[in-house]
Amino acid sequence: MSSTTNPDPSSAAPAFIPLEANPELMTKLIHKLGLSSALQVHDVYSLSEPEMLAFVPRPALALLLVFPVSATYESARMAEDAGVAPYAGKGADEPVMWWRQTIRNACGLMGLLHAVSNGPARSFIGENTTLSRLLTDSEPLPPADRAALLEKTAALATAHREAATQGQTAAPDAQDDLDLHYVCFVKTDDGTLWELDGRRTGPLNRGTLDEGDDVLSPNALLWGPLKFLERGGGDMRFSCVALAASVD
Repeated sequence: MSSTTNPDPSSAAPAFIPLEANPELMTKLIHKLGLSSALQVHDVYSLSEPEMLAFVPRPALALLLVFPVSATYESARMAEDAGVAPYAGKGADEPVMWWRQTIRNACGLMGLLHAVSNGPARSFIGENTTLSRLLTDSEPLPPADRAALLEKTAALATAHREAATQGQTAAPDAQDDLDLHYVCFVKTDDGTLWELDGRRTGPLNRGTLDEGDDVLSPNALLWGPLKFLERGGGDMRFSCVALAASVD
């Protein structure tokens, strides 16, 4: 079966306990990995009500969406990916840092890695930390080798396990098959809105935002997460968190 038809890691792949979309746990995880305490993860209570969006400090540097992997979504994904060559980017000139997901149930971690490693958030990564070493080691590698690096980074697995087992709900088993998935949206310095998902063939350019826009601005929401809600088919299992300035 082709990677376009079924991009999920095989049953023999390494597996992580799924990460709950809990801002407090996510914040602890990215801080432990080396992100500055100047940033934290915030709940996003609505994508359409300005008074609810106002609870998130601006600019929001990244948006993580949890969504149900429905048949409608999968059809749209396969149709788009079928016409795209697998991403082969590497090196300092890459527009974004992207990792292919080869660890089962690690999509929450992948979303966080994409959130902190791209755009302005990257400058908040501390020196000589798990994140800084991961970025340095990943940059020159093609996607397959980057994915293998993630699998071999013990500090990443340990920090993820600690976070995933402290959620407010009972953690699923690492081997469980789940139909919820994380995708990350970031705005890079050139204004591009990127959709970053390790299940896809590579990073996806969703358009160019205006200078003052962030990932919660109307166009970013329209080109990004609202497209997913349109394909929801009545399934309301969506949730969002954003990476922005700390308020604690």
